[in-house]
Amino acid sequence: MAETFLFNALRAATDEEMARDRTVFVLGEDVGHYGGSYKVTKDLYKTYGELRLLDTPIAENSFTGMAVGAAMTGLRPIVEGMNMGFLLLAFNQIANNAGMLRYTSGGNFTLPMVIRGPGGVGRQLGAEHSQRLEAYFQAVPGLKIVACSTPYNAKGLLKSAIRDNNPVLFFEHVLLYNLKENLPDEEYLVPLDKAEVVRSGKDVTILTYSRMRHHVLQAVKGMEKEGIDPEVIDLISLKPIDLETVGESIRKTHRVIIVEECMKTGGIAAELIALINDNFFDELDAPVLRLSSQDIPTPYNGKLENLTIVQPEQIVEAAQKMVQALV
Repeated sequence: MAETFLFNALRAATDEEMARDRTVFVLGEDVGHYGGSYKVTKDLYKTYGELRLLDTPIAENSFTGMAVGAAMTGLRPIVEGMNMGFLLLAFNQIANNAGMLRYTSGGNFTLPMVIRGPGGVGRQLGAEHSQRLEAYFQAVPGLKIVACSTPYNAKGLLKSAIRDNNPVLFFEHVLLYNLKENLPDEEYLVPLDKAEVVRSGKDVTILTYSRMRHHVLQAVKGMEKEGIDPEVIDLISLKPIDLETVGESIRKTHRVIIVEECMKTGGIAAELIALINDNFFDELDAPVLRLSSQDIPTPYNGKLENLTIVQPEQIVEAAQKMVQALV
């Protein structure tokens, strides 16, 4: 076991897959000599050369389209978005091309490609660098969407995503790159479609993902002091959602709180609530509660920025109200 930063876990996954499969390559802005804006590809060009760590112009629509073509012709591209918000410039290539070509070609093409990079609310990065695009892309058919949250699942998920024959959107959080964890020395994979039960409990199910996993775990300490025993589930897969794991938990706790960094209107929680009501309505003892970010562009001001996203104390308060109302 070796203690590893999350960005180094992603680098190790990329390195291992590039060594295993010569069709894997990385393209994006500053991924070569500079090593990526968060050093996920640091020094890999020294091993694999400049054509497999391909520095591109600042043209997300162009290099994402090139990656689609490369995937169609037998390569396995990894597109790094310097910031996930910039990939809005490539929305057409991701939605109309990557997501649909396998189907519109009658199965004649597969699209084994990964689109990964940092997103989420950082520390005073401003509105255009604090985007959460998971809900933007969730409605697009043909895509898989995952959000890593720890060094362990980051490495295992990225390896699985690279090997998958479908386009995978791989969301990383800008504030989790320096998270540390001991990782196994031996190779491992993490499935792309399974949620993780982070903590077992009996009083309330808390569904979350990405950075909010850690806000929830901070809140758990406050809940335990109040005698509340929460079950915490990291969704990991945002498309498809692992309803089997979610359902097992709801049948045990009969209460659900969803904690997300996504905006409330049209967010991941909105889709989750619909799915829960469709599939597990009779198991609920109370309406599903969602804690989401404010529906405004993220302020640059640090204090205002914190007010737009869910904080641990709000999660504790929500759990108290839900559990105590049903005692």
